[in-house]
Amino acid sequence: MSTNGRVQLGTWPTPLEPAPRLAAALGLGSADLWVKRDDLTGLGGGGNKVRKLEWTVGAALTDGADTLVTTGAPQSNHARLTAAAAARLGLTAVLVFPGAPGGSASGNLALDGLFGARIVWAGDVDADGLAEVAARTVERLAGDGRRPALIPFGGSNALGAQGYAECGRELLAQLPDLATVVVALGSGGTMAGLVAALGPERVLGVDTRAMAEPAAAVAAMATGAGERAVTPGELLIRDQPGDYGVLTPPIADALTLAARTEGLVLDPVYTGRALAGLAAAVADGTVLPGRATVFLHTGGLPGLFGHPAAIRHAEDGLRDAATAPEPDRHP
Repeated sequence: MSTNGRVQLGTWPTPLEPAPRLAAALGLGSADLWVKRDDLTGLGGGGNKVRKLEWTVGAALTDGADTLVTTGAPQSNHARLTAAAAARLGLTAVLVFPGAPGGSASGNLALDGLFGARIVWAGDVDADGLAEVAARTVERLAGDGRRPALIPFGGSNALGAQGYAECGRELLAQLPDLATVVVALGSGGTMAGLVAALGPERVLGVDTRAMAEPAAAVAAMATGAGERAVTPGELLIRDQPGDYGVLTPPIADALTLAARTEGLVLDPVYTGRALAGLAAAVADGTVLPGRATVFLHTGGLPGLFGHPAAIRHAEDGLRDAATAPEPDRHP
């Protein structure tokens, strides 16, 4: 169903759950930390991209599109959910990835295949080169009589950010006294929408190093999605060491901590890094006990299964357990 250019793809509102054991492990009060479960958005395995796609795909449908074209890495959550949205709406999905067939492990890529996506392998290209291949793909499809729409990288532009402006308003209804929302900063649209709704002082983005100059990108999208101009200098962005996609020790520790305190599964690229950033922010006093903090779970579980280092880390836990004492048994 499409309303005012927006198409309904997800299930709203997503839950807001207390996380007392994780809070205590981080050094917060047991009532201080909440998890916004945007991994439970419904479509295609869930995740934050669904909120953005409701707006960007809605605009494509309004323009008469029959094909959705987008870009990303082979393990892109956004590409996976674009393919799922296309399947639900009876459209064709064309995903433009760097590299060549066989160069990526299973995970999101396996789901892309289940959803029926078509893959264009762009070879050894940088971000600009990938965008050029995507533009040529759109031209070729149009020349073949298709009506393609190019969905932005990560679903992130001012229109897509409207989905997270709505999430910000949803959070205020669920937790009126929230002080800080902590979120992974990838392509920027999620943080931008939250900033548009909540103000820059209540949103802490943890940079995943997915793009250059993230502050400028977030400020521009937040300005377009909100009611006032936002400057890069107003934004709260935390640098978390380690290149994009690399499983650093703090990220590995965050994956384990979330799983063993709350049964919460994070991914190694975005949410794991965001929780590592939250832990560091509590340690240095940026995030304080006694104030309501929300950790935004943006999903990405399939990416865990396409990340060999994260799988090895998880399996190390099994080997540790094999040498542990036998647990007490009660009748």
